[in-house]
Amino acid sequence: MCFDLDSLPPVPALRGAAVTHERLELNAADGNRFAAFEAKPEQPGAAAVVILPDVRGLYRFYEELALRFAERGIGALAFDYFGRTAGAEARDDDFDYMPHVEQTTQEGLGADVAAAVEHLRGTYRSIFTVGFCFGGRNSWLAAASGLGLAAAVGFYGRPVHGRPPGPGPLERASELAVPILALMGGDDPGIPLEDVEAFRRALEEAGVEHEVVVYDGAPHSFFDRKHEEFANASADAWRRTLDFIERQSG
Repeated sequence: MCFDLDSLPPVPALRGAAVTHERLELNAADGNRFAAFEAKPEQPGAAAVVILPDVRGLYRFYEELALRFAERGIGALAFDYFGRTAGAEARDDDFDYMPHVEQTTQEGLGADVAAAVEHLRGTYRSIFTVGFCFGGRNSWLAAASGLGLAAAVGFYGRPVHGRPPGPGPLERASELAVPILALMGGDDPGIPLEDVEAFRRALEEAGVEHEVVVYDGAPHSFFDRKHEEFANASADAWRRTLDFIERQSG
């Protein structure tokens, strides 16, 4: 798991921002029914994000993050990965997520992302994916999905082999049809810097618009209020994400 259960996004709430939120169940094209959390600004702008969580799926961290996006005028929908194997019901903190992670497939995740995008499409013109760890990798892979995304953002996603099994974003760089933002920890033991640099080169060679940022000394999951020593990296990553969304909203 990328974050502790009591972790929170390192993003301040905006006082006075008018936001509504609700818990949903969405249906994928293959019949899967899965949980989601949507946050809406009172006056929606052009952009919305589909948030792909870490390996634990949907929990408080990502619901709070959705609210932080909505407070800034960006619609946000965070969704859960495990409807096919664990159902769409709320789960407690003792949920054993790894057996369910191991049963995910690229086809299943793709269907769920497509359903999330479709849910937002009627309200927002430009839809982005924003993912973390497991979700970061799959956010970039969504750029090859033909969903008409505006761009794809990944925080410390694995660019090579990972879960679900199959070619990673590096191997599929030529298929990534939208701009890519990668925000990586420079001291991430699970993602060697040579893999990050290989991803950068693959994107460049494929002619994909991209920005790959490495934060020196930052670990995996640095984007966490608990990591006070990496507050500057988190603030920069958040600023870059918002700026990227604004630039690519068109």
